[in-house]
Amino acid sequence: MTAQVLVVGAGQAGVQLAASLRDLGHHGPITLVGAERHQPYQRPPLSKEFLAGAADLDKLALRTPAFYADRRIEVAAAQRVVRLDLTPAGGGVAVTDTGRRLRFDRLALTVGARPRRLRLAGADLDGVCYLRDVDDATRLRGSLASARDVVVIGGGFIGLEAAAVARSAGRNVTVVEAADRLIPRSVAPVISGFYAGAHERRGTAVRLGTGVTRIDGEGGRVTGVLLADGTRLPADLVVVGVGVEPRTELAEQLGLACDRGIVVDEFARTSEPSVVAAGDCTVLHNPATGVGPLRLESVPNAVAQARVAAATLLGSLRPYTEVPWFWSDQYDLKLQIAGLADGYDQLVVRGDPATERFSVLYYRQGRLLAVNAVNRPADYLAVRRALTDGTSLAADRAAAGDVSLKELLVR
Repeated sequence: MTAQVLVVGAGQAGVQLAASLRDLGHHGPITLVGAERHQPYQRPPLSKEFLAGAADLDKLALRTPAFYADRRIEVAAAQRVVRLDLTPAGGGVAVTDTGRRLRFDRLALTVGARPRRLRLAGADLDGVCYLRDVDDATRLRGSLASARDVVVIGGGFIGLEAAAVARSAGRNVTVVEAADRLIPRSVAPVISGFYAGAHERRGTAVRLGTGVTRIDGEGGRVTGVLLADGTRLPADLVVVGVGVEPRTELAEQLGLACDRGIVVDEFARTSEPSVVAAGDCTVLHNPATGVGPLRLESVPNAVAQARVAAATLLGSLRPYTEVPWFWSDQYDLKLQIAGLADGYDQLVVRGDPATERFSVLYYRQGRLLAVNAVNRPADYLAVRRALTDGTSLAADRAAAGDVSLKELLVR
């Protein structure tokens, strides 16, 4: 209860882990060290309200300065840890890029992920933007103010959310996705097709099944994007959203097991049991869904896993049991996802996609796996509850669109 804890990474998982340590009765020093110059903030609004100018940095703060002061959590901002030395007992020293040495008795890695970069001609031109941190979002928000033609490379959630903001601001927007449908790794074709149509109805062009071969520029500034099919799209702003890469450098330095992320068990322990990890940087087998190993990029996962990690550091093993859930806001469309649909063999569509209010339930061998709900929160909440409780909703009964899923749960 008096050990000195170092949390490397000051995002959602890091802040939650530090707060949970105090909630669980830890009295020792806690240092939360982050590479960014800003105090810890929320990331999801960066591609939504913040990018649209409807929120400022103060409103994104995860906690107030008083919160950290009252709980004696030191936030060491603008300090990137570049080296970790670990003792056999689990303690050690961290060295930052400023030369500061941070001693610790227990270590937590909540280092997150970085955006995957384009590796093609013109990728370094002015006007080519990424969207991961608040500095990225601030630059992009400023560029949007004067842009006319915006090309979004990547049809995943971040790309589509940015496209929705740009189009709502009156810009000419084209989304380019190399796969044959949008959000291909996360949703069924019916959802992909719906979102392609929804964006097109609102004036955004969607180009599927073609990649980008080159970004053109003049005077160091982007002027266009050349596609693999030979099409050239005019552009004075390019937004790149082609996924992220977990930050595993420090874990690899320590010799921890890594496989597309830092490998952890259900107690957030790495291959060195004295070191825990949580958030976007981790890979785990999800006990609630039986799916894995996989990496979950979401706030709910970061929060739940951080709580587990904090308990583990204090010697109380509480397994991760959270049902994965996510959300995405695009225009006036709210997509809510609960569960993981990997390996589904049956779909149930409730409602009519043409009304922009419907849900899709996923099943495998008759067992409920997940839901994607568009502007249909009641279906989302019912399925999330069923997955959390370990119950199911029979596909044939759920298919009756006039029946409330909540009513089926209580029968």
